[in-house]
Amino acid sequence: MTESGSDALELARSFADRGAPWLHIVDLDGARAGRWCNLELVGEIAKAVPVPVQLGGGARQMQDVDAALERGVARVIVGTTAIESPSSFTEWTARFGDRLVVSLDARGAALATRGWAAESAVDLVTVARALQVAGVARFVHTDVGRDGTLKGVDLDGLARLRPLGLPVLVAGGVGSYLDLELIRDAGAEGVIVGRALLSGAIELERAIQLVG
Repeated sequence: MTESGSDALELARSFADRGAPWLHIVDLDGARAGRWCNLELVGEIAKAVPVPVQLGGGARQMQDVDAALERGVARVIVGTTAIESPSSFTEWTARFGDRLVVSLDARGAALATRGWAAESAVDLVTVARALQVAGVARFVHTDVGRDGTLKGVDLDGLARLRPLGLPVLVAGGVGSYLDLELIRDAGAEGVIVGRALLSGAIELERAIQLVG
């Protein structure tokens, strides 16, 4: 984790003012704790910006999703609960529909769970297929080893998920405009960019032109 020193609310406003179509927020404290730790701040952000907010990092129970949606979040990302029990996720998808996104965070051949502190023994595609049967509408795929490194993206995971026919957002390792073009041309629905924007390696306006 790298601290940027930026005020989260002002940063969110800046991204929205510059044309970001979505804001992707992760409650890092919540990911470790297994519950939201910064939900009030996220709610402030959701109310302050004219673009939809996607939030992950602390949803392990259905009431966690309810709490985020009540504060203006448009989509909630769930990882651990979905990966560890995909067959029981049907109740979640029936209740929340496309307001849910499942995060498939890969560390090599394994899927990382519980704030990336644990790993699932079941492989990426097997879990994804089970979740598709359960009604999941969208995935986020992150290569954990690349996340925050700016060293390039993993397109293998996207290639393995694409045949399922569900939209996939790609994250982890995005560090250049070439990465954006590769993800776009590989058929992803979208790309999540974080550190590259904060460091200036990628300018938001040009990124939007490339992938929009």
